[in-house]
Amino acid sequence: MAGTEAKKPSAKQSGGKKKEVKKETGLGLTHRKAENFGEWYSEVVVNAEMIEYYDISGCYILRPWSMAIWEIMQEFFDPEIKKMKIKNCYFPLFVSPGVLQKEKDHVEGFAPEVAWVTKSGESELEIPIAIRPTSETVMYPYYSKWIRGHRDLPLKLNQWCNVVRWEFSNPTPFIRSREFLWQEGHTAFATKEEADAEVLDILELYRRIYEEYLAVPVIKGKKSELEKFAGGLYTTSVEAFIPNTGRGIQGATSHCLGQNFAKMFEINFENEKGEKAMVWQNSWAYSTRTIGVMVMVHGDDKGLVLPPKVASVQVIVIPVPYKDANTQGIFDACSETVNTLSEAGIRAESDFRDNYSPGWKYSHWEMKGVPLRIEIGPKDLANKQVRAVRRDNGAKIDIASADLAVEIKKLLDNIQQNLFEVAKQKRDECIQIIHTWDDFVQALNQRKMILAPWCDEEEVEADVKARTKGEMGAAKTLCSPFDQPELPEGTKCFASGKPATKWTYWGRSY
Repeated sequence: MAGTEAKKPSAKQSGGKKKEVKKETGLGLTHRKAENFGEWYSEVVVNAEMIEYYDISGCYILRPWSMAIWEIMQEFFDPEIKKMKIKNCYFPLFVSPGVLQKEKDHVEGFAPEVAWVTKSGESELEIPIAIRPTSETVMYPYYSKWIRGHRDLPLKLNQWCNVVRWEFSNPTPFIRSREFLWQEGHTAFATKEEADAEVLDILELYRRIYEEYLAVPVIKGKKSELEKFAGGLYTTSVEAFIPNTGRGIQGATSHCLGQNFAKMFEINFENEKGEKAMVWQNSWAYSTRTIGVMVMVHGDDKGLVLPPKVASVQVIVIPVPYKDANTQGIFDACSETVNTLSEAGIRAESDFRDNYSPGWKYSHWEMKGVPLRIEIGPKDLANKQVRAVRRDNGAKIDIASADLAVEIKKLLDNIQQNLFEVAKQKRDECIQIIHTWDDFVQALNQRKMILAPWCDEEEVEADVKARTKGEMGAAKTLCSPFDQPELPEGTKCFASGKPATKWTYWGRSY
């Protein structure tokens, strides 16, 4: 965006020696979303100036265009958790091996991804130090120290930080990277009821981030025993789905850890009766993965498509001067438009760069996903209007300058709603209800999100994974939705033929 708000040119500057105007070249994507999704995605995140590749594989530079989205989500989420009396803190990045290995199931779940510091300068460290893949083991020794009696509860902390997971398989910007940004909440309660209630309160905030801000439909549900957080009691999640690849994607998780970590780290308290008791704990997180899901769901063959709520620039204003037009009048109208919109709380900028043609600018801002483009040419100036062009569907609307702020606000709200509705319709078309193994295999090959009756047995899920292993990856449970359809008596599990106990979503996933 450098230079877009550069000094407004005067008509005099625009005349005289003709500036070289860049033609519409080098802006389009070389891959189509429907034909080569992976290459299309990689191109979009770079060409839209969201990320830059770094010289260490699996690490990416988050450029201001994507960082702004992260900040907008943070501006929503942080005040919401503060209303819940959750306080922000910061714990160190490093973990001692003794502490990391204290919770056996937990460390086994993360062991392959843990990065270790083994040297300081040229000297080998006597004891290697791990870099946090998550912070349960970093934080809980101090919860044990700080919690003594029931008056110390609940203890509710959150930190905004980075974590490192040394992934080796298919690093993908935002979706799977070796370092990423996230928030992680860690809370301790006197009772399970309090912990259970918070799990769902946080999960609802995650749904709101996806559906109200990113315009991505998600399903709230519970993870299977095989898919839950290592060392936890149960895991809830919001699950999104990418129709183009036929893959589910875990959007964010809210875990009830039960008393397992309290037992390992001796987080005990004296209750109101003077008896010794263990705390109940939760942990919950969402990460920059959210941004990748948004790109995958809404992006098209012209590039990024940003929902207005998370766009750092909601409206781009472009002058369209013709030969012999009142160029200065057009420039002034553009500046006035930006001022009017900015005063109304709309994030608007203008693009006065005179070495690019209007057509080139259109393509540039479409690639970057700006929700609304305003064009002002001689006719618009004469008619005291502007022309607005929607990024989501290309519709063109002429708006009287006098009604500008009100009409643009309405348009942005409509774009936000439309993006969600279109995404939901596409997602819903991919959901298939099945009852038999043959139907399951067929639906899986058609890249569907499958809703099936299941007996809820770990061995059966492991067997489904084994039987569906292939080039595309194995199928697994995504979640059992809280919103359960009716399960008629006598319904059999699609995979085992045993009595089904619940409906569960299955599919391939990221």
